[in-house]
Amino acid sequence: MAAGAPRIFVSHLAGVPVFDPNGDQVGRVSDLVAMLRVGGRPPRLLGMVVEVLSRRRIFVPMTRITGVESGQVITTGVVNMRRFEQRPTERLVLGELLDRRVRLVTEGTAGEEVTVLDVAIQQLPARRDWEIDKVFVRRGKGGALRRKGEALTVDWSAVTGFSLEEEGQGAESLVATFERLRPADLANVLHHLSPKRRGEVAAALDDDRLADVLEELPEDDQIEILGKLKEERAADVLEAMDPDDAADLLSELPEEDKERLLTLMRPDDAADVRRLMAYEERTAGGLMTTEPIVLRPDATVADALARVRQRDLSPALAAQVYVCRPPDETPTGKYLGTVHFQRLLRDPPFTLVGALLDSDLPPLAPDTALPAVTSYLAAYNMVAAPVVDESGSLLGAVTVDDVLDHLLPEDWRETEFHAEEEPVHGTG
Repeated sequence: MAAGAPRIFVSHLAGVPVFDPNGDQVGRVSDLVAMLRVGGRPPRLLGMVVEVLSRRRIFVPMTRITGVESGQVITTGVVNMRRFEQRPTERLVLGELLDRRVRLVTEGTAGEEVTVLDVAIQQLPARRDWEIDKVFVRRGKGGALRRKGEALTVDWSAVTGFSLEEEGQGAESLVATFERLRPADLANVLHHLSPKRRGEVAAALDDDRLADVLEELPEDDQIEILGKLKEERAADVLEAMDPDDAADLLSELPEEDKERLLTLMRPDDAADVRRLMAYEERTAGGLMTTEPIVLRPDATVADALARVRQRDLSPALAAQVYVCRPPDETPTGKYLGTVHFQRLLRDPPFTLVGALLDSDLPPLAPDTALPAVTSYLAAYNMVAAPVVDESGSLLGAVTVDDVLDHLLPEDWRETEFHAEEEPVHGTG
């Protein structure tokens, strides 16, 4: 934990108001949602359950929360108003963790039984992730209202009775065991599970994690998993996927199913996907993502580097920024040129990106065929390339990983490419 990072006991958050950036109240904190992990590791805090003014309980991810202060919580203002539904791997912190009887760990063994009075959360340094790192317990058999027994604050690892069992066979334990796998490796594991087991694990993953994994799965597995999800959940997962991958997946579904899911998606996300589906699959337009880094010419190198550092970006998309006239969302205003990551590292932070353009690099047209896209990336030693329409607007960017997806054999995801790897237990 970073020195000076605030630690907050969750009991202080119960019922506090939640505001948007404009100061308007969204609702009040009803509970917090955490995911338990194996091996005594601190649970990851996924988000907050917020009761909005209509009495509906919604889920607000921690990535949408910009401030947790005394007496208030601040959000980005962008929240999903669908009713909160708890998933198998999730625990309600106030409703399920407090007042629990757990045991203190003494010299590696479970010892004295204690009662949980509170738990504390803290944000990890240089990340948006939050963890439950401390537990406030009382010795003796008395609960929170009893005065007997000494109260003390201990590390999460100093108690047992919360964490998942390593040898458990439920999807909960399986998901926790796979938590540190890369999406491609987790996709490989899921592919080799039985359909029933695969569905259980997919249902237990959070939306962002499942979206990342779906992007790495063979087409048949993608369709199977998506078909087992409730339609509202399926739409949420499609929104979390890269638009080009979501478009590829939806294009394989029957027309009726495709339209129903697109209707359930947020209008902006659905519009991006529909636009991509209008292009032929093996063209620059069909391959591109609509979410590259776009900056105006008066943005600085410091602004560009801040965007490049976003942890959700793939290395290929983070390799360069595209400078355009407003609007900044694709399709943008006039495309002016590209600034490569290495150039950003060589110039002072206050330099305007408009002065650093590589304007000699020709962009791709959306109807450029796959072989020409491949030759372009190879000829210019690029890992991504801009796609620009006839009016000069940036439509998106084609990355080398999407090109490779279409150059490799169709069954390449099903091929074992790891020479040696440790066996994964509990996958039967």
